[in-house]
Amino acid sequence: MHHPPTHSTPRSTTRTALVGAAAALLLLTGCSDPGEKKDTEPPTTPTGLTAQAGSATSVHVMWQPAKDDRAVNGYEVYEKDRKVKTVAGDRTMVDIDGLSPSTAYTFSVRARDATGNLSEPTAAVSVTTPAPTPDDRKAPTTPAALRGTVDGGRAVTLNWRAASDNLKVTAYDVYQEDTRIHSVSGTETTARVAGLRPGTVYSFTVRARDAGENSSPDSNAVDLTTPAAAGKGPATAPTGLTVTARKGSVDLSWLPPEADGEIASHELYLNGKLATTIVWGGEPPAGKAAYTMTVTDPPGTRYSVKLRAKLPDGKWGDFSAQRTVVVQ
Repeated sequence: MHHPPTHSTPRSTTRTALVGAAAALLLLTGCSDPGEKKDTEPPTTPTGLTAQAGSATSVHVMWQPAKDDRAVNGYEVYEKDRKVKTVAGDRTMVDIDGLSPSTAYTFSVRARDATGNLSEPTAAVSVTTPAPTPDDRKAPTTPAALRGTVDGGRAVTLNWRAASDNLKVTAYDVYQEDTRIHSVSGTETTARVAGLRPGTVYSFTVRARDAGENSSPDSNAVDLTTPAAAGKGPATAPTGLTVTARKGSVDLSWLPPEADGEIASHELYLNGKLATTIVWGGEPPAGKAAYTMTVTDPPGTRYSVKLRAKLPDGKWGDFSAQRTVVVQ
């Protein structure tokens, strides 16, 4: 087998290679955009910080958003000098769990941008968790008459009638599609939920909670639709969804969205996952649509149900408000 000769690289060749590499590096450096400015500007300090004890071991922290010359990338929550939570830039509230009962805590928040610049911390707020109630196993009654109003394109205000408890209601938790998104004190019966999207239907429920972490059943659901942004077309979500549990089945009815053409199919989601596609065998029904879903899960199984329509242009529209139902 022929092997190429081995020899040392001439000094002149090595020097030429080094000079060439240096020139290439210099050329690359010279090609960088001189107008590109490094982001050294920190976000503004968040405002309106509040901290509310939701139970003997948890506190709900909430604040107003900060601003940045580019974008706020996240928020850092501190208990005294220790960082205890980090949340995304589109969130302005968080629950701090795993705390000790009958203990004073002090919280502050800093905003962070994509480069890592941190704002000055907010003014600190103090809160004391209540004493534990280990023998309390009785949940509060259900909050009643939940209603709401839309406050611009990105916020809503909710109101309800107070619940009662054998000891004391310490908090009310606001849920959107089975996710707790907000909490207020047990002495309050109103909440403002911000950070929503324009032109979107939301379904809210409220639960009362006591210091023993016992939660009431869900209140009635209220559906609220934020107004569409300028230039956006008509709403594409089904409306008026009702869900009724029967033995071995669940009955649904709803109004398909208005569209220039037929709505021939819908996707049905259970617990956030696609369960089936509803396709009409003939001409789609005029007015309300109905569908019966056979279920085989044991009685007491809880379903979260929502659906969306396939529009005449082939795209899927927005989701309906979500409903919950318990199998009989």
